[in-house]
Amino acid sequence: MKLLVCMMALMTAIPGASADSPRVVCLGGVVTEIVWALGAGSMVVAVDDSSIYPEDAAARPKVGYFRMISAEGVLSLRPDLIVAHEHAGPPEALSQLERAGVKLIRVTAANSIAGCLQRIREIGGAIGRPEAAEALEKHVALNLAAWSDTPPGPAPRVLFVFAHGAGALNVAGTDTAADEIIRLAGGRNTMTGFRGYRPLTAEAIVEADPEVVLLTTGSLGGLGGIEAVWQVPGMKATSAFTHRRVAAMDDLLLLGFGPRLPDALRELSGLLFP
Repeated sequence: MKLLVCMMALMTAIPGASADSPRVVCLGGVVTEIVWALGAGSMVVAVDDSSIYPEDAAARPKVGYFRMISAEGVLSLRPDLIVAHEHAGPPEALSQLERAGVKLIRVTAANSIAGCLQRIREIGGAIGRPEAAEALEKHVALNLAAWSDTPPGPAPRVLFVFAHGAGALNVAGTDTAADEIIRLAGGRNTMTGFRGYRPLTAEAIVEADPEVVLLTTGSLGGLGGIEAVWQVPGMKATSAFTHRRVAAMDDLLLLGFGPRLPDALRELSGLLFP
């Protein structure tokens, strides 16, 4: 009897846990956002560190960054289901979770409109909410259709900078979420000679001559604010500096390709074409 009481107390101490619903752990900010958009936040007992939206989700217990989770930490929450971004890891930790008998569903990482809609379907199926997923998918698709993808002018040259701090700056090339959302919003990524992310160099900045420097709000804060952007070597030689054009957006909104994608495109388009 005492053991049962202790177990019930532990379950009620974790927001979202209940005796008759699956205990879900979400790995990946966009995964968590979609689960909440499907009305299933009450199932979730823990999320990863990138799960910053919505506010209720951010308040759940954390299991670390979704690419560097600890299997022991996740297992301590006794999940029935783990819904993980395709890039979640490390692989050894995920294998350990599966060997422990926990159901693990990986969802697509595709950064595109089609990928956004597919993620909604996959997560809806994983958590037993296919009807809600169908409704959400239609809602997002209609909002995307209502958004005009015809840019109001020539595509501005955009440099996306990702900062872990003033000494760790990277720029986005092709095959990245930043590259795709810049294109969808009517801009042109200045860094197309490589895939993924590369360290930022003064020579590359000068050669690219961006008209707009784009960052996430997290990166901008880590860098030290807008004035710190202009102190990056090479930046004062750009058109962006001449016209003082720095744009920043919420990290998950800009790069998540989740249910708020139509909002992200409208906001970014407004920043690129003021």
